[in-house]
Amino acid sequence: MPFKLVIGEKGKSWKVELDSEALVGKSLGDKVQGKDIKAELEGYELEIVGGSDLAGFPMSKDTPGLGLKSSLLTKGWGMKDAYPGIRRKKTLRGKIISAAISQINLKVIKSGSKKLAEVFPEQNQPKVKAPKPVAAPAA
Repeated sequence: MPFKLVIGEKGKSWKVELDSEALVGKSLGDKVQGKDIKAELEGYELEIVGGSDLAGFPMSKDTPGLGLKSSLLTKGWGMKDAYPGIRRKKTLRGKIISAAISQINLKVIKSGSKKLAEVFPEQNQPKVKAPKPVAAPAA
């Protein structure tokens, strides 16, 4: 199953599908060379910052291993309504990338010679609005 990679750079994101298993076994926070992902990303250095599995469970840097684990969270990451004293049990995926991961989030640490807009020209284009349909005159 291919990985969906989301590469973030200064407020813009670029999507890539990776069929190889070059990232399996890597952990959150590891650095990856761009040429390992795609040949056009020569010179780029990327950091793995997050991801999620097939069921949508997020990866956590505090969860060891590659399986699922229920963690008791008090506040911060993964808590939307953190009232004082509230703790909530959340299921999280471990920090090591396995075949169960579907999306991997990457952050650009060092840019290469080509800009990402040149590598992925079909992405992040301004949206073209379709013309409104004209109503037929009533007879």
